[in-house]
Amino acid sequence: MSTLHTVNKSPFANGTLLSCLGHCKPGDAVLLIEDGVYGAITGTSLAQSMREDLEGVSLYVLEGDVTARGIDAGKLISGAKPVGYEGFVDLVAEHDRTQAWL
Repeated sequence: MSTLHTVNKSPFANGTLLSCLGHCKPGDAVLLIEDGVYGAITGTSLAQSMREDLEGVSLYVLEGDVTARGIDAGKLISGAKPVGYEGFVDLVAEHDRTQAWL
């Protein structure tokens, strides 16, 4: 059974994203929304950890939230896939359950 994990808090403000990554299993997906999208920026102290912790886990970012925060899509870590709201709905439907990390 796969889980879609959603994270909406900046990883530079609290440890929610790291806690989420510690609970992910192969086949799961992580969708970064709202301020959570800051976790997908390359060149940060978190970027290397993200690559290591996401082995077997898909990473998505909500395009509208990336754009709203002025983040250039070219600055996202390798493997981060932008999705729109329709893609968000598709991810929910594709996974057995959804876990919101607040």
